[in-house]
Amino acid sequence: MTEQTVIDLGLEAIWIASLIAAPALLAILVTGLIVSILQAATQINEQTLSFIPKILIMTVALAITGPWILETITHYTISIFDKIPEIAR
Repeated sequence: MTEQTVIDLGLEAIWIASLIAAPALLAILVTGLIVSILQAATQINEQTLSFIPKILIMTVALAITGPWILETITHYTISIFDKIPEIAR
């Protein structure tokens, strides 16, 4: 196993982790922005007000993108197992 192989595997793992986390993080980001704008417009400074909408939107986002996330993880895992003979050389 060469250094380049290790670097490639690490970069691929980081890329897959970013792809998997993106739907939930983007949903939370947009929800937080909207709630913050509403709080600024109405001058309500309650910190816990944004917590429930973020959880609900994240749950919906993960329910919608769950099959894609599972497919991505499965494909990545299969590709890692397929690379074991190449790595072991």
